[in-house]
Amino acid sequence: MRVKIDVPATVRAIGLGRIALGVGYTLTPGLALRLWPGQPPAGDADAAVLRMMARSTGGRDIGLGLGVLFAQKHDSPVRGWLEAAMLADVADAVAILIAFRHLPRTKAALMLGAALGTAAAGRQLARSVG
Repeated sequence: MRVKIDVPATVRAIGLGRIALGVGYTLTPGLALRLWPGQPPAGDADAAVLRMMARSTGGRDIGLGLGVLFAQKHDSPVRGWLEAAMLADVADAVAILIAFRHLPRTKAALMLGAALGTAAAGRQLARSVG
């Protein structure tokens, strides 16, 4: 049985979700980093680099989310924004896979599942918007 979804509402939810995640990573990178697999930073310099990377990831997600919402608001094509977000999620999954054997298994598996799940959902949604 196929589930019918409200595509415009789902696209909006994807945009808002990305923005919310991005704002969290940008404003509270330390908190966001606790969710990531791996060891705590060894020193202040390592911690600063990790916070910078979290903020960079946050900025990426804010930009992708805003792109989705602006395209939707202006009745412009949304598919490219959804595909770009999906590709960012695939890149996250590849990065996790490359480092997987060095990471705590549970957190790495959860993050990998999240990245692949959002990529698959983004692919399906992009197909549904044409």
